Amino acid sequence: MGIIRLKNIRTFSYHGCLPEETKIGSEYSVDLEIKTDLRKAAETDHLADTVDYVLLNRIVVEEMAVASKLLEHVAHRIIVRVFGELPEVSRMTLAVSKINPPIGGDVEAVTVIMEEYRS
Repeated sequence: MGIIRLKNIRTFSYHGCLPEETKIGSEYSVDLEIKTDLRKAAETDHLADTVDYVLLNRIVVEEMAVASKLLEHVAHRIIVRVFGELPEVSRMTLAVSKINPPIGGDVEAVTVIMEEYRS
């Protein structure tokens, strides 16, 4: 087995419960980690034998472009798509961070972390 990580995928998105959040938008950062079998790719050196991290990035960017009220909701959508499109993924950990959230304090980011296993 092995792990593929994508760190700090940056997007400008329109998530939030406040009306101004969905109009003005905010900066977000996404960290994604998947567990999969990397042994065949290590031997063959063929992209078809591994999980394409370009596709992982595309899934994150596309789902972050769809407005949600809650970070939990957008994170869940990303997880569902990854498991649906990449059957070789056995586990996934996803962290979605809203940078400088409007919560009435000096907070660098708020982060939701979700972990799922293929059943």
